[in-house]
Amino acid sequence: MNARALRVAGPVLLVVVSLVAVIAGLAYGGGAAPLLIGDPGPVVRWGLPVATVVVNISAATMVGSLVLALFSLKAGERPFEVALDTASIGAAVFTLVAAVTGFFTFLNVIPATPTADAVFGQQLGRFLVEQETGRTWLITAIAGAVLTVLTFAVRSWIPTLFVAIAALAALVPMGTQGHAGTEASHTAAVTSLVLHILAAAVWLGGLILLVAVRPVMSRSQLQTVLLRYSSIALVAFIVVSISGTVRASIGLVGWENLWTPYGVLVLVKVVALLAMGVLGAWYRRRLIARMGEEPGSRRFWGVILLELAFMGVASGVAAALARTPPPANELPPVDTTAAEVLTGAPLPPEFTIDRWFTAWEIDLLWALVVAFAVFFYLAGAWRLHRRGDSWPVYRTVMWCLGMFGVFWVTSGPINVYQDYLFSMHMIGHMLLSMAIPLLLVAGAPVTLAARAIRKREDGTRGGREWILWAVHNPAAKILTNPYVTAGLFIGSLWAFYYTDLFRWSLYDHLGHVWMVAHFLITGYLFVLSLIGIDPVPYRLPYPMRLLVLIAIMAMHAFFGIAIMMNSGLMVAEWFGAMGRQWGPTPLQDQYIGGGVAWSVGEIPTLILAITVAIQWSRSDERQQKRRDRHVDRVGDVELDAYNEELAKLAARDARRAEREAARNRV
Repeated sequence: MNARALRVAGPVLLVVVSLVAVIAGLAYGGGAAPLLIGDPGPVVRWGLPVATVVVNISAATMVGSLVLALFSLKAGERPFEVALDTASIGAAVFTLVAAVTGFFTFLNVIPATPTADAVFGQQLGRFLVEQETGRTWLITAIAGAVLTVLTFAVRSWIPTLFVAIAALAALVPMGTQGHAGTEASHTAAVTSLVLHILAAAVWLGGLILLVAVRPVMSRSQLQTVLLRYSSIALVAFIVVSISGTVRASIGLVGWENLWTPYGVLVLVKVVALLAMGVLGAWYRRRLIARMGEEPGSRRFWGVILLELAFMGVASGVAAALARTPPPANELPPVDTTAAEVLTGAPLPPEFTIDRWFTAWEIDLLWALVVAFAVFFYLAGAWRLHRRGDSWPVYRTVMWCLGMFGVFWVTSGPINVYQDYLFSMHMIGHMLLSMAIPLLLVAGAPVTLAARAIRKREDGTRGGREWILWAVHNPAAKILTNPYVTAGLFIGSLWAFYYTDLFRWSLYDHLGHVWMVAHFLITGYLFVLSLIGIDPVPYRLPYPMRLLVLIAIMAMHAFFGIAIMMNSGLMVAEWFGAMGRQWGPTPLQDQYIGGGVAWSVGEIPTLILAITVAIQWSRSDERQQKRRDRHVDRVGDVELDAYNEELAKLAARDARRAEREAARNRV
């Protein structure tokens, strides 16, 4: 099959197989069966999941094309232009079909016959503005329209990067739809679904772009791009597999439901996913190397078409699953407690000493972040070791301990109890912003990446190039300025707890994710500006660093005392309404949290001050040793000049004494 025929056949095969899969899945699972009450009609019952399939494919085309272009192609060349054109087409289709999906969703939620009168328009308007589901699709359609314009307009590196970030963000609201919002494990279901959507979009969209750019690339260029895509696809495969497993386990409730219609559809999706994984491993190990040969090339693109077919099966079945009722939980219904209303989960048992080690609630997002961060760090250190370069073992240990700390805070007892105990929330905050950054900065990840990741020689940007850009761009110069980092570190502390940001982090999981990332990043930048070895544009002299730390310690202590002296309860409708019968009262617990901020929170700052003092001392020692070595090589110029000046003064005094003696003799 020639390149241009493949460009048409690939997307057509994907769409056709997806539509067949979604229709078959709906028919088998009963997702399009008539409802006894409020049935929206066959057009909506069948049209909504079909529209969802097209939304998913177009979103993947938009996102995957942008991501693969940034990682594998060179800006200004024809393949990069084709990638952006492909993304713009995907964005345009995404916008149109998102609007159709929102309209079908409205008819599904509020069964009404579409008319041209004002009443129907008012109902639609209220749905889009007042109901969360309607707002989600309205925002998604508007975001798609904006992205359509941007993907047509941008053609250089940095604008494309920001458009890609916006495109990924535009898919997040889609993860809040479906059954995830009504299940007991709401947070885990939503998190896994969002990760699943994003990873699948990058994976599928990259595959579509490979088909699109084939006619405008030589075989050697395409071979390089395929190797880079396979790395992205491997990461996406891991994320899709893990998030899909979590999502399926929540929907199935128990393994005994695996042979229900919902469970069978899950199995079909798993088989398609495994098939794609096997095909990906096969062409990475066997076929990419044979791209220069005509038979090898034909076989490779045949495998790509087969993978697109399996992608279509997975996409169609996923849309059918979203409409298929999951197996009912046969446990007897219980009265919903206040804690369940607020958090979506039952109140945990009383917090005791042993629960520091036994209480776990895995946050899938941060678990994956930690796993990939540790893996890539160890891979970088191993690469240096294999080529004979050294990397300090203690830095590797520090990085791994810091990442374990992130995992423990986000998935251990602090994550289990932070919604119910303000003091636990404050412990997590102090660890994320003050203790863990000390370990992560000591790991020097940027220096390791700059040494371990191979430099691109073809004008494209890989991991090394993007990391160095992030370090050296003008925004980084501002954010790593010591005064800015100190201001962000202490200013965000006050702004978070004394504005509605704190409330947002409690009510919305997206706010919680933002909180964790914000505290971790601001703490990391602050510590980096003081003691890190990774490159930053400017560092304060050591005396000024100690003065900044003293000021930070004072303001931090004042913050803790302010919370302890607060006579009112922070976010009272949350912490005061849990119905908790164990532990301290909410106000007492808030007082404990203020004490944590005042006392325990100062310990990492004290360690930081000691580290600065030690570095100052070692810097003086190194400076003196450099001076001594310089003197040994060329002599002490300053001392010689000083001695010469003294000799001149002595000679002048001697001449003056001789003149005075001569005058006295006369």
